[in-house]
Amino acid sequence: MSDNSRSIYGGQAVIEGVMFQGKHVNVTAVRRKNKEIEYLEVPRTYTSWVQKLKKIPFVRGVVGIVESSAKGSQHLNYSADAYAEDQMDEMTEEEKEKERAKAAKNEGKFNLGMVLSVAAIGVLSFVFGKLIFTAVPALLEELIFQNMFESKVGHTVLEGLIKIILLLAYLYFLSLTPMIKRLFQYHGAEHKVITAYEAGVPLTVDNVQKYTRLHYRCGSSFIIFTVIVGVIIYSMPMFVWDSIWERIWIRLALLPVVLGISYEVLRLTNSVREIPVLRFLGYPGLWLQLLTTKEPKDDQVEVSIASFNRMLEIDNKISQGATLTK
Repeated sequence: MSDNSRSIYGGQAVIEGVMFQGKHVNVTAVRRKNKEIEYLEVPRTYTSWVQKLKKIPFVRGVVGIVESSAKGSQHLNYSADAYAEDQMDEMTEEEKEKERAKAAKNEGKFNLGMVLSVAAIGVLSFVFGKLIFTAVPALLEELIFQNMFESKVGHTVLEGLIKIILLLAYLYFLSLTPMIKRLFQYHGAEHKVITAYEAGVPLTVDNVQKYTRLHYRCGSSFIIFTVIVGVIIYSMPMFVWDSIWERIWIRLALLPVVLGISYEVLRLTNSVREIPVLRFLGYPGLWLQLLTTKEPKDDQVEVSIASFNRMLEIDNKISQGATLTK
C-alpha cells in the first residue's frame, strides 16, 4: 500500500488474521479458537539510509519489497504459532505428547534457523520465488518454441505468456486448499476495510462488507505488473542472447530494474484511478486479485476492523507522545 494522505495504511493477510501497517506501529490481529481476538504490536523502526533510499524513484520499490517481506514474515509467524496452538488444543493427550517429543528431538537441528531471523527467511523466500518464476518460463519457452520466431521479441512475449499461465495456475490450485482460501478471505477483508476507511464511512461489519475486495494498491497488482514490464524491458534490442543460460542470466540481472519500474507503474495506476480514461491501467492487477482475494465472512471482517482500529489507536497515542509498551 502507498503512503499518501488518508491512504497511508498498508495491510497484509496472515493465517486467521490481518496485519496493518501504520506510521508508528504494525499490528496483527488473530482470531483464536475461543473466539477472542489477540494482537501483536510491533513498533516501526526507521533507519536513515533506508529512508533516503525509499525516496529515490525506481530504487524505493526494491527497498520497499525487501522491507515488506522481512516485516511481514514476523507477523505471519505470530499468526501461524497462534493457529498451531489452537490445533494442539484439539489433539488428544497422546497426540500432544508425540508432538512435544518430536519438537524436543528436532530442537538441536534448528540452530541455523534460530540464527537466521524470521525476517531474513522472509526475504530469501521472496527472492527464491522470483528466481523460480523468472528462470522456469524462459526455460520452457526455449524448449517448446525455440525455432518459432527469428525475432527475440516473439520469444519474449511467449515467455511472458507462459509466466502468466504458470502464475494463474499456481494461484488457482493454491486457493483450493482450505487454509489458503481462508488466507485469501482475510486478504479480501483487509482490502474492504482500507477502502471503507478511505471512503470515510464508520468501520462496521455491515458498512465494510458493501465495498469491493479489490484494491489498486494491492501487492497482487504489483506481481502482474512485473510480468508486463519484464516483457517490455527484455524485448529491448540491447538485451539479446545467444543461449538459454545467457537469456536466464540477463533476466536475473535485470530483475531489480523490473521490480523498480513495476513499483512506479503501480503508484501511477493508483494515482490515476479516479480518472475515467486512465483507470483501465490498473485493471490487470484487479483481475489478478480475483484469484488472490476471496469474499470474507463477517467474522473475518470483524478481525480486520479490530486490527485496523487498534493500529489507528496506537498510532494516535504515539503521535501524541505516548510510548508503546510490549
